[in-house]
Amino acid sequence: MAIAITGSVATAAHAAPSETELKKQIETASNQLEDITESYNKLKIDLTKTANDQKTLQASLAPAKAKLVVAEAQVETIASQAYMQGRVGPMSALLGNEQGGLVEKMSLLEMINRANQRDINDFTETTQNFADRQAALKTTQAKQAAQLKAMDARKKTIEANIKKLRAMRVQAYGSATETGVAGAAGPAPAISGKAGIAVDFAYTQANKPAYYGYGDAGPNTFDCSGLTMAAWSKAGKSLPHNAAAQYSATARISKSQLQPGDLVFYRSLGHVGLYVGGGMIIDASREGEPVKKRTINIMTPYGYGRVK
Repeated sequence: MAIAITGSVATAAHAAPSETELKKQIETASNQLEDITESYNKLKIDLTKTANDQKTLQASLAPAKAKLVVAEAQVETIASQAYMQGRVGPMSALLGNEQGGLVEKMSLLEMINRANQRDINDFTETTQNFADRQAALKTTQAKQAAQLKAMDARKKTIEANIKKLRAMRVQAYGSATETGVAGAAGPAPAISGKAGIAVDFAYTQANKPAYYGYGDAGPNTFDCSGLTMAAWSKAGKSLPHNAAAQYSATARISKSQLQPGDLVFYRSLGHVGLYVGGGMIIDASREGEPVKKRTINIMTPYGYGRVK
């Protein structure tokens, strides 16, 4: 009896998931992969900014060095005069032979000292600030590089899980991926201006694969923010390759104000689609599924944005 129960439990434990369970597993893994991809895209933006900041800092060091040369020359002149003539200061000025020029000499001396000190202080502050910022940037770069490496490892794990799940889907449904149907999105609506260009582009991408790899933005595959970025790039507008960054780069609008070309954000800025009118969006939904036109209510929208 014990053997029979054990065998029964083991069989149940290894039973293949139902179609509903499999669908939920694939959806969860796909959402995780999308989150990691969007994080990867954001990290690429941060790394680019860090590299540009580093170049700016390096360029700013030359003027600071030039100031140091001037300050050193002035200090060297004062030191030389002090050595040749004795300490240069208010008392030596007071003991001078030309009584009528005492005030002028003292004022000039103070001006020289202040000017030199200002240059020295300015150089010290500039170089110290540079050193601090450079150190901070190097720390940031090292941190970002470590994050990127960690995300690559995690992403590979999730992709391996999706591969396994898709293999199970083949067994359950006979196909690992959904095949797009040409013309399924229908003809693009007639929309004027740059928004029309962006919407037209999205319609032409419908049924192309959505693949959450490493910053896919066409021409053959897209991730969600890659599609919206490419659509608006076609219209001459620049958007960052990250859903959260696109949210920050666009103007806030309400659902009632939506117009074709606006962006619709989901899953706490983990996903974005392009509104094409009539309560519909076109988006790169998830890995393994084609870019598709579907209802704006695929899930509860997080917010809406209008490209500036």
